[in-house]
Amino acid sequence: IDIHAHTTIYPRELRPVAEKGIGNPDELVAMYDAAGIDMGCILPATQPEPRACIQSNEDILAAAAMFPDRLIPFCGIDPRLQNNSPDVDLSYPINHYREKGCKGIGEITANLPIDDPRCWNLFRHAAACRMPLTFHLASRAGGCYGFIDEFGLPLLEKTLQAIPEVTFLAHSQPFWAHISGNVTEDEWAGYPSGPVTEGGRVPELLGKYPGLVGDLSAGSGYNAVSRDPDFGYAFLEQFQDKLCWGTDCYKSDQADGLLIQLKSFLEDGLTAGKLSQQAFDKITHQNAQRILGL
Repeated sequence: IDIHAHTTIYPRELRPVAEKGIGNPDELVAMYDAAGIDMGCILPATQPEPRACIQSNEDILAAAAMFPDRLIPFCGIDPRLQNNSPDVDLSYPINHYREKGCKGIGEITANLPIDDPRCWNLFRHAAACRMPLTFHLASRAGGCYGFIDEFGLPLLEKTLQAIPEVTFLAHSQPFWAHISGNVTEDEWAGYPSGPVTEGGRVPELLGKYPGLVGDLSAGSGYNAVSRDPDFGYAFLEQFQDKLCWGTDCYKSDQADGLLIQLKSFLEDGLTAGKLSQQAFDKITHQNAQRILGL
């Protein structure tokens, strides 16, 4: 089960270069067929920060309806909805989309501090509605997208302490760069290379807070576990209950790269005896089944 993918039925003519060629559901499912992937969560792009034209939740629901046994819809709920207030009843739109079949919220990319009262309001309503929430973490305001934190992830930890009942699927370079204790301020917004050292904030937070789950999708998740394979397989084994495999794929030219690179790393580890069958099964599908209530 791919915990993180994107698609669209309605082509968006206005989009940044990075989004050109975004695939339709037929293309995504064909990619899944070729790679041996059973199901995928499709996340709408409903926030304006990273794009020139936003996507609707209805687009995602229509896409999922084309392949109800293969595609799992999420809904985008912006913390600024309705009147940009921390007191808005966001359970109303969340429950609306939950009743339509959405199994999670996200990917939320609003460029607000993660401890902003409007964000915390969204998180509390997500918890009340029993919906996991996928977010992209950012290293700064402006020129970036995602919830803003500081080096060392203090605002994420503050949020986990304040709202322990929410299930977060955490994602992005600034999050996964903190897998290593030697990450620097110059590196944490990118893809650090080389051996991982003990003392990383990601292992610390995963071990400390039950509601935090690692979304391993995209180059950021893959880089985190593959840059130092011995550490990576040990990390996957240790946190086998707290990780979900994903791709962050959205177009067909990723079929030979992003779609399969982490999948291959996990399969290679299983074959070589560096990853147990139990950990492999949990990370590739069982954790997603549990978190999404499938």
